[in-house]
Amino acid sequence: MNRLSTIIFAAALVGAAQPGAAATIVISATSAATCAKAASLGLADMESLQACGDAIENGGLDRHDLVATYVNRGSVSMNRRDLPAARADFDQAIKLDPDAGEAWMDRGAIDILEHRYRDGIADTTKGLELGVRDPAKAYFNRAVAYEGVNDEQSAYIDYQEAMVLRPDWDLPKHELLRFTVTRKTGSG
Repeated sequence: MNRLSTIIFAAALVGAAQPGAAATIVISATSAATCAKAASLGLADMESLQACGDAIENGGLDRHDLVATYVNRGSVSMNRRDLPAARADFDQAIKLDPDAGEAWMDRGAIDILEHRYRDGIADTTKGLELGVRDPAKAYFNRAVAYEGVNDEQSAYIDYQEAMVLRPDWDLPKHELLRFTVTRKTGSG
């Protein structure tokens, strides 16, 4: 894994392991709730994945909870490093609800991990526009994608935004240390 992949994967996993960061909430005592909890805790075990699949296949979920469960199963698959399965779930969530910001953001993370940086920028931006629970994670991921297309100025701005939104998160601070900012002065 190269440096950018390591950073984005670490960010995705760190973000997912924090309550509510990468999961969409489903409230009930069902396999869908088990799946949501697994995603919010950053779990990657087979039992969690099976709970998600059971909820999708047999849960009798309304459209909102079905979309949320696809996002949650995608998060569990991403934690398992099964990127094709994660992408398929995020794509299905987007197909069912094109306004599912979390699905766009998480699909953007997959794009970036696959070195499809322009797609990652577009998907993550769409997620931010639609609204996500943890915009700091989205800004961080998009910063990595901007670095992937050699747009250091945009990367710096997004790392800063991630740091402002979550001042207790050390990863954006660490990345900002690599940058040197100089001011251009006008001549004449």
